[in-house]
Amino acid sequence: MTELAVNPLQGRRITLAVTGGIAVYKVCELVRLLVKSGADVEVAMTEAAARFVGPLTFEALSGHPVAVDQFSGGMPHLALTRSDTDLLVVAPATANTLAKAAGGIADDLVSAVILGRACPMAVVPAMNDRMWANPATQRNAALLRGDGVAILGPACGALACGVEGAGRMLEPGEILAHVRRLLTPQILAGRRVVVSAGPTYEPIDPVRGITNLSSGKQGYAIAEAAFEAGADVTLVTGPTALAAPVGVHVVRTDTALSMKKALESAVAGADAFISVAAVADWRVRAASTHKIKKESFKGADPVLALEENPDILHDIAHANPQLYCVGFAAETEDVEQNAQKKRVRKGVAMVVGNDASQALGSDMNSVVFAAEQGSLALEGVSKREVARRLASLLAQALDARGPGSRNAA
Repeated sequence: MTELAVNPLQGRRITLAVTGGIAVYKVCELVRLLVKSGADVEVAMTEAAARFVGPLTFEALSGHPVAVDQFSGGMPHLALTRSDTDLLVVAPATANTLAKAAGGIADDLVSAVILGRACPMAVVPAMNDRMWANPATQRNAALLRGDGVAILGPACGALACGVEGAGRMLEPGEILAHVRRLLTPQILAGRRVVVSAGPTYEPIDPVRGITNLSSGKQGYAIAEAAFEAGADVTLVTGPTALAAPVGVHVVRTDTALSMKKALESAVAGADAFISVAAVADWRVRAASTHKIKKESFKGADPVLALEENPDILHDIAHANPQLYCVGFAAETEDVEQNAQKKRVRKGVAMVVGNDASQALGSDMNSVVFAAEQGSLALEGVSKREVARRLASLLAQALDARGPGSRNAA
């Protein structure tokens, strides 16, 4: 089984080629994020880029001298992408740089680095919307894709020229997420994975409701890990305060009924469903459309008539026997035994039991992966580590399943 590293950037060597555009200022933050994530970053700049941000800034952020002049001695265009370089990232990648890269032109340091590289390359376009839409630029981008170059973006948004459109460079955090994916073994490539996360919220009236304690952190981490491992990921989430994971299709829901409806649609054609959401067991039978005034009870205790919510994991697993289903069980005692019992009761392949007393709202977790073949425990680890271990186990299970396989009961 291929084990995904908790941090795919730790100790990785990345060369960052910076070209001339106003988006250069964002690349400073990208270098900081890469270095903070454990990468060893070296920077090469065009002379035009150095007019926007000085080389000294990138030297301070990366901890390495910055190359600008290809005639400064030695062969910097080859040294910057030697055999142990893991990835070359060109950001921002101007229209001129894309044209040179597609045409094999090497008339400055950065274009020579691109042509002489011995590693994979990703480019992050940044330019005016008309320049990006120009047929010549689109041809160049298509040529680069055909050569195996990853094109990251561009995004739509406000451009430096004062208009809104496609051509905006991805934000540093988005680029970081794509770099993590590029440096992660693609063990889930070609797979479609659906993840549910967060709590559901069952209204009592427009301002009150019933919910479960859930930050959504573990489900979001699993969606992120599956994306980094190459999967096409849909995240169906209840209300949380978390930012959407990069590269993941997010469907926002509130009640258990709306979450079930969204999941039933999302799992069509999927390979796996990972049910992490803390779905409320009950809902109010007749929620009020107006705020209930406490004075209306005249001192008596209010009484709520509740009805049971559907068992989403059970229903989806039994309606889609070809789907590899994983459930989560928040427990306060006998975690492994209760997880195994839930796995059998729900009729699914795996249930991940976690200690609710430690996990709720925390970035850490202790879990037991309970499957028919046995159990695997992880104690006191980050939710990111739990997510990446689950992605590894999922890839192994999907690879081992033959056509027509069903969930284990």
